[in-house]
Amino acid sequence: MASKLKWGFIAFVAVVIGLFLDYTLPQHDVVRITNSYNRVTTLGSLNRFFYASPDAGTKEAKDSRDIRFIEAVYPSGKVIVYRNEDTGWIWPPYFKYDSSNLQAKASALKSSSDSPKWVVVTKYGWRIPFLSIYPNAIGVKQVAGPDVSIFPWLNIVILAVLALIVFFLWRMWVRFRERTLDPLIAGGQERLDRTEARAETAKVDARNWWRRNFGRKK
Repeated sequence: MASKLKWGFIAFVAVVIGLFLDYTLPQHDVVRITNSYNRVTTLGSLNRFFYASPDAGTKEAKDSRDIRFIEAVYPSGKVIVYRNEDTGWIWPPYFKYDSSNLQAKASALKSSSDSPKWVVVTKYGWRIPFLSIYPNAIGVKQVAGPDVSIFPWLNIVILAVLALIVFFLWRMWVRFRERTLDPLIAGGQERLDRTEARAETAKVDARNWWRRNFGRKK
């Protein structure tokens, strides 16, 4: 039972970390931009967490915010909508302060299906329609065509750094356990064994004393 709980907890932690990285790490979409606009968007308790802080120099109303959006189409014909917000110094640390410039660039790259301009939109986040959650666009760059492939160098570097950090933390834990916890546990077990041995000896002595003094004499 304890082993199942242990592995269940490890699996839960792995899923949480995987979802966190999937939401946070940058991703690349090859799309054709069809529209860009501003819209006053109501933020509720279920989706507010997935929006960035208000842009620098703006003020957020109690339950709504003026947010920039970019509409696009994949080569397959599937549509996607991005929000375009500054991230500032909050998480994730993209330090984005140029949402206005990015919106202007996206507007200049709008095209029709007859004369398409294909672009790579760098984003983070998820698109969840029923919660009105949109990925945040952090970069737009025109490319030669819809078949271009983007190698995720940044993701590999970030994951490698995280792996190194986890490795060093694990090594620190192993050394701490070997130098501190294991001797304490071994010492505690040794003291427990000595106590049990003394208790058993005292039990035997008490039984023998009782037999000598109160045992039935032949």
